[in-house]
This record gives sequence, structure tokens and C-alpha cells, in this order.
Amino acid sequence: MREAFAHDAVLELAEGSDERAPGGAVTVALCGELDHEPPCPVAPHHTSLSGHGHRRRVRVLFATEDEPVVRRTIHAALGTGEFTGPDGVVSRWVLHSSTPGTVSDDERAHAARLIDS
Repeated sequence: MREAFAHDAVLELAEGSDERAPGGAVTVALCGELDHEPPCPVAPHHTSLSGHGHRRRVRVLFATEDEPVVRRTIHAALGTGEFTGPDGVVSRWVLHSSTPGTVSDDERAHAARLIDS
């Protein structure tokens, strides 16, 4: 049975990098490409970035039946430290931490939608 999970990371974006790039790296790792028909083939997910400046917090909310595999995939995607966007621009970052998170009460409705997708 599919369950919802969260994954938290902290990274430092290089100057001029697209702040959407870490989420793009996660999507390509989990889905194979940025644009695809739903549902996500490995794990329905949502990636968000918070913070200002170069140091950012990344949060991935996802639903899966195989948490360890999805976490390893997310960690590996963020650990690459770069992503080439559809426009050909390469964005880079340094990953400082990548750890399991806890789905918050505010995220429960979103998590339920991911489980059902």
C-alpha cells in the first residue's frame, strides 16, 4: 500500500542557477523526463524550495510503496549537483544535507492526493 513521506535537503545554488533545477533533477530521476503524462511512474511527488539567497531548503513530498528506493533516488538526484534545463542552461549546486523528513499536518491533504494519484 502506498504511503506518503517527506525528504528534506539543504543546498547552495551557484550564482545564476535556476532555482527550479533541483526539483527538475528529482523529477527526471523519478519520472525519466520533466514532461510526462500522470501518474509519475516511480513515485508521485512534489518538490518545493524555500529560503533566500544561495542557501536553500528543498522539500520533496512523495508517495510510494518502496520508501528506501525513492529516498535513494532523491538523494542521488540532488547529490549530482547539477541539472541541465530544457533551455540548455546548466544549473549547479552543492548539497549540504539530505535527510528523511516528516509529513506535516499542513501537508496531509496534499500527501493524500499523491497517494491517490
